Amino acid sequence: MTGPRALQKLLTWLSPAFPVGAFAWSGGLESAIADGSVNDSAATQIWVEGGLRHGGARTDAILAAAAWRASADRETLGELADLALALIPAAERRAETLAVGEAFVRAVRAWPSAVFERLPEPCPYPIALGAVAAAQDVPLLDTLLAFVSAQLAGQVSVAVRLVPIGQVDGVAILAGLEPLVAELAEAAASAGLEDIGAIGYATDIAQMRHETLETRIFRS
Repeated sequence: MTGPRALQKLLTWLSPAFPVGAFAWSGGLESAIADGSVNDSAATQIWVEGGLRHGGARTDAILAAAAWRASADRETLGELADLALALIPAAERRAETLAVGEAFVRAVRAWPSAVFERLPEPCPYPIALGAVAAAQDVPLLDTLLAFVSAQLAGQVSVAVRLVPIGQVDGVAILAGLEPLVAELAEAAASAGLEDIGAIGYATDIAQMRHETLETRIFRS
């Protein structure tokens, strides 16, 4: 079970108040809202669930788990960072994982650790989170559960503001997808790099199309 101090760290690091700027990115959801693909709470849940099951969220969780296990190995962390970037199909999504990763590493230095000497530069967000969590003795499953939950909450927050859906509908989506978040975290905890594979084509295309939107609120 998660100890109190580990839980404190996760609550802080994955809080919307932690200064990583994740709120500025929509991961392509803004494009889907703009073209009408996501236009109500039901469509929002379908879109977000698809991303969790088949898209970048699953890949990021597996990469974070691999970084957690390789926290003491500089060379492996560098290879994982290269893999993380190679798997990203859209330029804005690449910019997101690097910007958020850099901001996370900068902020989390408030918790001193030798792990920072082993992190690659630049460091994608899943790699940074996984490695730092392990170095701070935060359990793997709890790290992944918090990570995936934060990604889900971020997507729902975008929909609440842009679709728009009500906050009550947003909370209902969070509650409805709780079992899937737990399932994904548990699967990623035991997965290897050979298990990485995504078919989130609609999300990938939405991320690519975002940079051509005439009016944009989010950075991706």
